[in-house]
Amino acid sequence: MAVLVSLGNSAPVDRARLLEKQEQLFENLRSLGQVLVAYSGGADSAYLGWAAHQVLGEGCLLITADSASLPQSHKRDAEEFARRFGIRHEYIRTYEFDNPNYVANNPDRCFHCKDELFRRMEEVGREKKVKHIVYGVNLDDLRDYRPGQQAAKLHQVKAPLVEAQLTKAEIRELSRMAGLPTWDRPASACLSSRVPYGTAVTAQIVHTVDAAEDALRSLGFRQFRVRFHDKLARIEIAREELPKALDLAVCDRLVALFKPLGFLYVTLDLEGYRQGSMNEVLGLGKNA
Repeated sequence: MAVLVSLGNSAPVDRARLLEKQEQLFENLRSLGQVLVAYSGGADSAYLGWAAHQVLGEGCLLITADSASLPQSHKRDAEEFARRFGIRHEYIRTYEFDNPNYVANNPDRCFHCKDELFRRMEEVGREKKVKHIVYGVNLDDLRDYRPGQQAAKLHQVKAPLVEAQLTKAEIRELSRMAGLPTWDRPASACLSSRVPYGTAVTAQIVHTVDAAEDALRSLGFRQFRVRFHDKLARIEIAREELPKALDLAVCDRLVALFKPLGFLYVTLDLEGYRQGSMNEVLGLGKNA
């Protein structure tokens, strides 16, 4: 008798089928022999890193970009996950903020970020004699606006989760079944995604956003974004958490925390958190 599991709001899925997909993922990774995993510490890259470690052991190395655009909380989470599961992990310095095409923050910004990351990872691969780079794009991401996928194609970076036909919900469920703490981690993206297209993105701006989001985290909020609009902070909070944010005492606390960061105006977006709200001006899919 098939055992069904519920994947969020979607229809129940056969647990055995999920495990078949995971075995296909293992087989695909095993065939590569050694891999460098582009690893941000989010649910997808953590699961991919864990899977690669399961079948390749020391042949798996997690690589995290040491970039101003990666939140400090993500770095802490990434380090803790790798340490907990005994997976080799290294940082590499990336220099996307030295690239005027990245700083210009046009809709192709993500391409320039991933192009820089994968070029640096190729250098590591040549040094360590590892041919294959993999990253955590999933089947759902293919329907999204993600210019970074073009950079992956350019550098021949493999997408094992896509090859195994794994969706985001399936990755979360398999992560839960494996006992990974990342299974229900909120969606995450680089800090530069908080800045409107056409506004130059700088290390100072992303540091400000990181501090603002840390302040929200300290108040107990779980799923949110701080969108940077110069002197105005537009706070997106998951709708189920909005009642707490609309409490006047919490509003006063937000103002007290945000104004010292340089914001003159502190606002709540009444639509709540949604991925890719910065892409709404482009009429394209979600992204961050």
